[in-house]
Amino acid sequence: MLTKEQVKVARSKALDYFNRAGIILTEAEKNNIEVADFGLGELEITGLEIVTYVNTSRCCAKELILFPYQTCPEHRHPPVEGGPGKEETFRCRWGKVYLYVEGEPAANPKAKVPRGREKSYTVWKEIELNPGEQYTLNPDTKHWFQGASKGAVVSEFSTRSRDEADIFTDDDINRIPEIKE
Repeated sequence: MLTKEQVKVARSKALDYFNRAGIILTEAEKNNIEVADFGLGELEITGLEIVTYVNTSRCCAKELILFPYQTCPEHRHPPVEGGPGKEETFRCRWGKVYLYVEGEPAANPKAKVPRGREKSYTVWKEIELNPGEQYTLNPDTKHWFQGASKGAVVSEFSTRSRDEADIFTDDDINRIPEIKE
């Protein structure tokens, strides 16, 4: 669970990253940056800062901020209401991000798995994304990602996003943020 102060600090930090990447946000977007700690209470380790530009029945566009070594935990986007699940493309805008998917495991992965949660990270094919590089994930593909030493700004382009339907490998995860006074 996050406090309002933690959200305020994370939004301020996220705005600095947007500035570094040259991404201009409206005042409304700045005030509505989603800060997700996935219910673990360890935002700097497991978390994500998100601006959603559009999310319709057909498409979605978001900006994702990852602080240094901040991890979006392993999950997949399953079929929902007869659809195949979310297909998404990640494009690195600033910094570096390590994306892990199903496939041949990296011999020496660069990411640092959150301590005590090692059992919840099962896919290890490593894709390193630098500014201008992108990768597309098929629906229902297990994946997770982490910002490198300076963090990262990543644009996400996808079919409809249904965060509440995501399935996480870690049973302790709660995707929808809870904020307390």
